[in-house]
Amino acid sequence: QVQLVESGGGLVQPGGSLRLSCTTSGTIFSINAMGWFRQYPGKQRTLVASITTGGWANYEDSVKGRFAISRDPAKNTVYLHMNILKPEDTAVYYCNTASPQGWGSWGLGTQVTVSY
Repeated sequence: QVQLVESGGGLVQPGGSLRLSCTTSGTIFSINAMGWFRQYPGKQRTLVASITTGGWANYEDSVKGRFAISRDPAKNTVYLHMNILKPEDTAVYYCNTASPQGWGSWGLGTQVTVSY
């Protein structure tokens, strides 16, 4: 079982930046990728960025060129660097881990609000 703790959200003006962090603990040896998802009110969570243990990253089209995912294996942490933020990036952001069985359990998420 993997436990996840997301942090780094907050209120930021349009055009600003935030860095989200996700620290994992527990049984992590079977993880082959990690991802960041976001959820708008009343909507399902959608994957915005993922990174494999080999370092390959993929992004949802609306965040390409603005967001960057990275990982620090020594700290069991994955980051989401968010730049040029837009009001439509306002959401609750969650991280998750992928194993051969699929995505795992969810953390509590962190709220990102982009507004003046």
